[in-house]
Amino acid sequence: MLHFEWHEYALAAIAFGLCFAIVLLKSSFPRLSGRAGDLRAVQSMHKRLTPRVGGLGIFGTLGVSVIFAPVSISGAYADFILATSLLFLVGLSEDLGFHVSPRWRLMAAAGASLLAIWLLGVWMPRTGIPGLDAVVDHWLVGIPLTLLVTAGISNGFNLIDGVNGLASVTAIVAAVALSQIAALAGYTTMVHLAMMLAAGIFGFFLLNYPFGLIFLGDAGAYTLGFVLSWFGIAVLINAPEASPWAILLVLFWPVADTMLAIYRRSRRNADVSAPDRLHVHQMVMRALEICILGRNRRQIANPLTTLVLLPFVIAPPIAGVLLWNQNQNAFLAVVVFGVLFFASYAAAPGLIRRFRR
Repeated sequence: MLHFEWHEYALAAIAFGLCFAIVLLKSSFPRLSGRAGDLRAVQSMHKRLTPRVGGLGIFGTLGVSVIFAPVSISGAYADFILATSLLFLVGLSEDLGFHVSPRWRLMAAAGASLLAIWLLGVWMPRTGIPGLDAVVDHWLVGIPLTLLVTAGISNGFNLIDGVNGLASVTAIVAAVALSQIAALAGYTTMVHLAMMLAAGIFGFFLLNYPFGLIFLGDAGAYTLGFVLSWFGIAVLINAPEASPWAILLVLFWPVADTMLAIYRRSRRNADVSAPDRLHVHQMVMRALEICILGRNRRQIANPLTTLVLLPFVIAPPIAGVLLWNQNQNAFLAVVVFGVLFFASYAAAPGLIRRFRR
């Protein structure tokens, strides 16, 4: 059962306050809204320049949350936030208009994970895959796997951050789901950390949805993916009965979207890091415009896309919580959701053509 502490309300208020201040200052500091060319970017789904530094609110609350962390892990948690700051600063540079390529951002995510591994002395302990689990404990296997997982999920949250509220609500659901798995496993420390993260994201969400007054930006999206992936690893380390596949269910949406993007771009012999307009949320938004709302109704279609996708975003994490200690069943759930995800994406273009206005 969810229980909210006073400091979680305080963290939500801090995130909201920081983001609200940024919205008020955007005219005085144009760089907060990135580059004018951002509206012409291939993946752009918005029509006006908007502050892209909502990550400042997210990271600010992460820093403050160190004060409220359980005393037993406050030092390690502070070290983790220090490692996270490397990725945050690289993402913030991109948000402020200093071009940082996707490859450099991925390298920053891997570098931040290496720093976390060095400071904390831990990495992903198991995968739920027989055979691989026998060797993942060795650093030659475990560390590269950890870098791949954490950098991939960090990038995944950046990929789904295309319409108002989608990335932030996905992150809130994931954080709450991790807190519930931790509660079921008796890992109370993560219950507190994950709920504090959810509270900070919620403060940002209030200004991001539905009107898009501020965006996460790369700093916010990469930071959320990085923190959530490491929180998942922490659950696996401290709750031996927790299934890695259940953690994957919690983070299913950004992982599935990333895998689909890699497959889609590889088939076209395109650069896998090159942006496109074929993500699931982009397809849904165009379907709403073409089939229901009509053209030039993006201010409605954008937030409505998040509402349409919400059941599909929430369902896998719910399954992850229900199957948190059932490795085989959690694996089967990943397969089922994966098949549904890819099959519905493949069917979408035909359905749009059939029902277009």
